[in-house]
Amino acid sequence: MAKQKLSLKDNKNIALVYRLQTAEAVTLAKKIAVWLKEKGYAVYTAPQQKAIAGTKAITTQANLKKMGLIIALGGDGTYLRAVRILEGAQIPIVGINMGSLGFLTGNRAEDAFKVIDETLQDKMDLRPRSMIHTLIRRKGKVRAEFHALNDVVIERGSGSHLISTAIYSEKFLVSEVKADGFIIASPTGSTAYNLAAGGPILHPEAKVFVVTPVAPHSLTSRPLIFPDDLQLSFKTDSRTRVAQVIVDGQKEAELTPDDELVIQRSTYDHWVVRSPSHNYFNLLREKLKFGDRA
Repeated sequence: MAKQKLSLKDNKNIALVYRLQTAEAVTLAKKIAVWLKEKGYAVYTAPQQKAIAGTKAITTQANLKKMGLIIALGGDGTYLRAVRILEGAQIPIVGINMGSLGFLTGNRAEDAFKVIDETLQDKMDLRPRSMIHTLIRRKGKVRAEFHALNDVVIERGSGSHLISTAIYSEKFLVSEVKADGFIIASPTGSTAYNLAAGGPILHPEAKVFVVTPVAPHSLTSRPLIFPDDLQLSFKTDSRTRVAQVIVDGQKEAELTPDDELVIQRSTYDHWVVRSPSHNYFNLLREKLKFGDRA
């Protein structure tokens, strides 16, 4: 996937997404809003949060799609919320880390103005990241549909029983597995819940998914990597009353034995803003201590 240059010459609309209920994020958002307006940019506050003083609140998806850039101030959860708000709109996001890990929001808060200024001067690259398209079908009819940057998780509901799930690839049975749940992760999401559950790290430009069972009942149930041009489907059996579907950390739906959960690569890519000198393996070493000796 080829990188592109980011240019805001023809679109001076910028929206802010900030970490909710965090005074530091609100304070920084206010300072950035004033600074951007002084530079001649139109500054907006993205939906689902209180408008920052001096900015305009975005109230419709149509208005949101007019933005040239999103600035996310917070942790990875804030970044994923910004992606979710976009609903597939291919608007680049620059992330400023005000959380703990900050794998997606890779820029430090103290560097915020420098990073944003370099972005405005067209000194940054846009790098595409594949997304996951998920739909839930019941008796042939689509009843829910989602896009995820990181992962889609199927986990057991309020009951204590394992989830018995059949996994299919292009309608061919792959495996029948009993587990606490399943993680379907994109390359971007491979360093999140997937990694914690024992799944592999995928290079962010790899054209694959990984399916990782959570606490499987069998020792032979291991993570599986699939080309992302395949369609995967998951069906729970009658012993699983209800399972939960979690999309990028947010509960979105319930899955019953009458449902089929279908996974495929989204037709949308997400564009991340990166410095031309950005190196993914340096990020792994910095954030995850990858390769460090114990």
